[in-house]
Formats: sequence, C-alpha cells, structure tokens
Amino acid sequence: MSLFRTTLRAARILILVPFLFFGLKSFAQSPRSKADFDMGWRFNLGDVKGGEEPGLNDAKWRALNLPHDWSIEGKFDKNSPATVEGGALTGGLGWYRKTFTVPASSKDKMVYIDFDGVYWNSTVWINGHKLGFRPNGYISFRYDMTPYLKFGGKNVIAVKVDNSVQPNSRWYSGSGIYRHVWLETTDKLAIDHWGTYVTTPEVTDHSATIDLNIVVKNNMAGDDSKSLPMELQSTLYDAKGNSIGSAVSKNLTINYAGAATLFDQKISIINPSLWSVDNPYLYRIVTKVITGGKVTDEYTTPLGIRYFNFDADKGFSLNGKPMKILGVCDHHDLGSLGAALNNRALQRQLEMLKAMGCNGIRTSHNPPAPELLDLADKMGFIVMDEAFDCWEVGKVKYDYHLFFKEWHKRDLEDQVLRDRNHPSVMIWSIGNEIPQQGDPRSLTLAPELAGIVHSLDKTRPITTANDRPDTSNKIIQSGALDLIGYNYHEFNYAGFHDRYPGKKFIATETTSGLETRGHYDMPSDSIRVWPNRWDKPFTDGNPDNTVSAYDNVRPAWGSTHEATWKVMKKYDFLSGMFIWTGWDYLGEPTPYKWPSRSSYFGIIDLAGFPKDIYYMYQSEWTDKTVLHILPHWNWEPGKTIDVWAFYNHADEVELFLNGKSLGTKKKEGDDLHVMWRVKYEPGTLKAVSRKDGKIVKTEVIHTAGKPAKIQLVADRKNIKANGKDLSFVTVRILDKDGNVVPTADNLVNFKLNGNAFIAGVDNGSETDHDPFKANYRHAFNGLALAILQSNGKPGNITLDASSKGLTGATLVINSK
Repeated sequence: MSLFRTTLRAARILILVPFLFFGLKSFAQSPRSKADFDMGWRFNLGDVKGGEEPGLNDAKWRALNLPHDWSIEGKFDKNSPATVEGGALTGGLGWYRKTFTVPASSKDKMVYIDFDGVYWNSTVWINGHKLGFRPNGYISFRYDMTPYLKFGGKNVIAVKVDNSVQPNSRWYSGSGIYRHVWLETTDKLAIDHWGTYVTTPEVTDHSATIDLNIVVKNNMAGDDSKSLPMELQSTLYDAKGNSIGSAVSKNLTINYAGAATLFDQKISIINPSLWSVDNPYLYRIVTKVITGGKVTDEYTTPLGIRYFNFDADKGFSLNGKPMKILGVCDHHDLGSLGAALNNRALQRQLEMLKAMGCNGIRTSHNPPAPELLDLADKMGFIVMDEAFDCWEVGKVKYDYHLFFKEWHKRDLEDQVLRDRNHPSVMIWSIGNEIPQQGDPRSLTLAPELAGIVHSLDKTRPITTANDRPDTSNKIIQSGALDLIGYNYHEFNYAGFHDRYPGKKFIATETTSGLETRGHYDMPSDSIRVWPNRWDKPFTDGNPDNTVSAYDNVRPAWGSTHEATWKVMKKYDFLSGMFIWTGWDYLGEPTPYKWPSRSSYFGIIDLAGFPKDIYYMYQSEWTDKTVLHILPHWNWEPGKTIDVWAFYNHADEVELFLNGKSLGTKKKEGDDLHVMWRVKYEPGTLKAVSRKDGKIVKTEVIHTAGKPAKIQLVADRKNIKANGKDLSFVTVRILDKDGNVVPTADNLVNFKLNGNAFIAGVDNGSETDHDPFKANYRHAFNGLALAILQSNGKPGNITLDASSKGLTGATLVINSK
C-alpha cells in the first residue's frame, strides 16, 4: 500500500547537516535486495485449466526468458481482430509459470514481486493463492508474496495474461509479460514501495536545498499501543560517489503492524551541478533505516538538481536559460523486437534521436517502461509522462475506458509515485485526444485527475493533448491544466493568446508528416493531403503503398515537418513541440490500410534507418555541420528529378552533375532547404556547401550499378554476455564499386555461429509481411537489419550473410 492509500502519522524530526558527511557506521551489505527475475520461465499460448495450480506439470511448456511478447512472433493477418491499426498481429491468452526457491534465511523478511508492465488483464498467483488482477497494460505493480511462500522450498508463480478481446488499442500493444520482473526482499522495517520523494525547492547556481520525504513501513508484529524507536540517515553522493551532504533524524518512532509513517529530511549543498539536456548530471541519496543499532533498510533515490519554468510570453526555460523543448512522440514497441523491452534497443532509439538534436520524449499514450526514464535522466531528455488515451469514453470497442472508473485513481497514483523522482520528467499529461473534450462531464473529471497528480507532486505542470483546443473544450474550461496542450492546429499557434490570454502553451503533438524511406515521387514541391477520414482511401497514393520522402505528404489534421518547424521557431511563447513521431511504429498505417501494417510517421523507420527529414532537423537542432542531398541517383534517363539539400553553417550550396555546375542556391527567408530541378543522367552528383567562399562540407552520390555484394556493419562489435545485450547489424546491398544500390530488394539469408541468436530481422518497409523472427530478410531500398542477442555465454559470434548471385559477407562480434 502506498502513502496515499493508508492512514499516516506524520513525523517531522530532522537534523540538517549541510555540506558535511558524518562518519556513520559502514555496513558491508544492504539488507534490501532486488533480483532480476526475468530468467527461467515457462510459457503456454492458450488457456490451461488449473494453470495456477502448483502441482500442474508444465514440463512441456516453452522455456523462455522475459521480457516476452508473443504477438510479435506471429504472422501478419489481414483479418486479425487487432486490425491493421493494432499491427495485424495476434493477441490471445497466455500463461507464464516459474518455479523458484526463496532461501530459509529470508523467512523473517518481506518478499515482493514487481512487474514493470504486463499487457494486459493480468492475474497472478503464488503457490495457488491469487495475489491480484491488474487490467492496465502499461502500469507497474507489486504484490506481497510473503504470507504464501515456502521458505527454503519450491514455489510456483503463475501469471495469466488475457489479450484475447480485441481491438483494445489504436496501435500495436504486444501481448504478455513484456517488461522486466523483479524479486525484492526487505526487512520488515523498511522504506515503502516507491517510498521516497525528493524535490529541490530552492536552487541557484551557488546552492541548493533538497527536501526528502520518506515513508517507512513497519510489518513487525508488536503491541499496537506501543511504538518502535528508529533513526534515519540519508547521505547525498555526487556522480563520482563522493559523499557531499547528509541528514540524520534521531529519536523517531513508528507504530507496529503495518503502520506507514512519513518523515521529512533536508540536505543543503553549495555549487550544485545542475541537470540539463546537455549536462545530465545525477546525484543519488542513500537512506538507511536503523533500529536498535541495526540497519534494517538501505534505499537509493536518484536526484537531478534543476529548475525550470513555463512562461506565458517567454516560453520554456531550464535553469534560467531560455530554450525550446525539441521533442518527439514515440510508442513503446521496438520494431522487430515488438513490445518486449530491451534496454539496449531503447538506448539505441534515444541515441539516434539525441544525435538528431532531439531533447524531449512524450510517452504516447501511456506510462513508459521505467528504463526509458532512467535513460532519459542519464542522456538528457525532457519527458512528458502521459497516463491515458481515453477516460470514460473509449476510442476502440475494448480499450481502457472499460476499466477507467474502477482503476484510474490507482493507476494514476502508481504512475506518479513511480516516476516523480526522475529529473527528466517535467510535464504530466493526463490524457491524449480525450473523446470527452466536449463533454460537460470533463469539467469534473479533469480537475479530479489533476488533483490526484498534484496531491503527489506539485512541482510539475499538468496538461492534456487536445486535438480540439478551441474554447468549447471542457477540459480546458475546467481550469485544471497548467499548460494548454495543442495537438496540431499549427497555423493557429500565432493566435493562441487571443484565444487563451495569459495561458501557457505546449505543442503536445505536431506535424504528422508521412514518408517511406528511400522512395521519391516527383514533383517534390506539391503537397499531397490525405483526407481526414479513416475509412477513405489515399486516392493520391501509390499502388505499392509507398509515400514520398520529400516531406510533401501529410494528413488533413497535420502539417509537413518543415512547415511545422517554421512556425515553432518563430514565436518565443511556443515552449516546445513533440513531433508525431520520432520512430515508425507497428500499427496505425496511416494513410493506407492493408497490406500496410506499420506507420509512416517516423523520422526514423522501423528498422532504425533515418529518413531524409532526419537531416533537416539535425541541420536546425544541432551544432553539427550538416550537408545532406536527396534523392538517390538511379533514375530513368531524361527524367526530371528534384534534388534537395539540407545544410547549415554555410551561406550557399553548389550542385555538380558529372563535374558540371548546376548552379548555386541559397536559402531565402525561412527556407529550410534548397532545390534544383535536374534532368537525370547517370554518373556523379556532388554538393558543396560554402561560407564566405570557403568549402564547409562536400557530399557525393554515385549512380549505383547492379547488386554485387553484401556489406555487414555492426553498431557494436563488443557486447555483454548477459543474455540480453544486442548488436544491431546493418545489411547493405552494394554494387561492385561499393555504392549502396538504392532499389535493391535481394533476399538475404543469415547463418549464425556462437553464443547468440537472431532476435529479429527487419528492413523498414511498412508492407513487408515476412516474419520478424527469422533467419532471412529481403532488403528494402538497399538495406536490411539483423539483431543479434547474447545467449548468456562469452565468446565470438560469427554472422554470415548470403544472397543468390551476390558475394556474401561475414562479421564477427565478441561477447564477454
């Protein structure tokens, strides 16, 4: 039970110890242990009578490790009940079981199981005893297994996951225990689950005051009329592990028999290193609970010291410095890995976004994996942490609206309690495009949800993502929002203060540009708009369901990338934006239906290959020197081709075809690229950017010949032999001279030797129906991807790639 679901007796006794660390008694081993519980599960797809019974023989069930998504292992199906909006992959019902032991030495301890996320409708049993049911597929939750365990003997945990009633999502959800699971053991006197809350109410460049709220839970048996004496010691450590401050609270007491009590402490430091997107500096606070001279708990709280502000006129500032939030929205799937959380795959996604200049992530439209927030803290991203895609009225037949009334308070509380110590989290979103924006019921619902959030965290503003942000919006009318969130309506931004005088603005969702990597339709300077009807075909589209990568196709509700950014950069009060989307994702294949099964919205495709628009953002959002020309240079002789260049740090770009200048171009006004209209002839296309007459950068594209060979390029040639680490291997189809063949679609077969397996294959195509779990893949526009995963043993891993008529390639990865 959390602090806010139990009656507390507040104890506010502290000793303030600024700048110092008292020599406290050192304890060699923490009394709290958190063990990875992902390994060694059994799985059965389909219902099993008595699946929760400890005596059930599960020897023939499939052995696997978590996280696991069974849907991604299936075949794409036009008639899937999840629909193509849900990725055209199968849901169903599955059972997970694990047999494990808990040492006899833990008999006097508390033992919990923590699930970071199960999709969805999960029921959990331990040794045949039902621990509980949780419908939400994205929330983290805990069960206390202590009363039902056999200490020193065998225990069986069983989890039923029911994702059979569909559609229940507007995007690909995945199915199963798709995030990490943990076994946590504590003393009976310990800090509660998510039991600390750290804030920095006073921060300057020269000093900072840190407030720490600590909820201690006492599960000891004892006389309720008496109390237990205890002490709290909290030590602040810098990034190098040096202790730089502490607080000691003595002569505290706590009641027996399940009592939870709140304690406050303060720590002050001088010359703090402030957390920012460019310098994501992290501290940590280690809190010890002591009674009778014994440390009964040791709990670590992460800390980033920063201050930020949203201003109605000046926009967003971080640590007193004006800046824009340059963010993207992303769904939770990891391409061919599905919804199954892999830390390295998530890190790779964020690395590529960071290299583009992105500094913000919106967790659309649900609580994220805890690891995303950990990475955002470490890498420097500002997070909009979103809770719900609907409230009482749903968007698809079986979505969360069926559970909202009973579960929204618990789910929202748990999200805030879990995530509020992350410095990266700077905005709470309580809803996305809620169908009840015009419903008077929202006049009470919105304040209720905002009240839940602010009862747990008053340091961050609340918003909702509104696709109907006019003054008839009842959510906005309610006054519950600290930030007015706009989904699209980019060309109404300038008049925001006419509509909402004195209010603060955030672009919760923008753009919705549509692109297929490596595909180009001429002419490039005509905008094609997809009708705002889900049941209406994209009549101006292509028979093969491709979309031009020139940034000239958009839905009726959104704008192209360039058009949106031109507006965003123009006004200071526009505090930031979250583009739809950073990465392509499974499901929602706007503007097409089947055979498309994944989105076209991403700046990066599903396999992780950047689309051309990536370099527009990089030229605008980073200090890197950028010169990127498009398209490729393989066309029919005589065809008129539009050549674009994204560039920065230069005054002009000159284009050459086979050594002949085609002229120099300069960006005029608010232009973000320059263009030449060129009659195609094969050969070499070269762009040269210059500043003050001096060459800044050169880019060359050659006409490619026929496919001749395969090239394998690993993002990491050394991985950890931990059973989880990944190497992403890009497969390139080259001509005899080493040029990528931009139209190549060769079938590539993979053979793997060593202590690894192929976790997934992909190519970024939105219409490819080959399975993601395979040892082959067709190239798409010259590229494919193979993901290698450690099997837990060290040694060399050898990947061979072959294709009929091509020279093969071999790559060696070291796992240690």
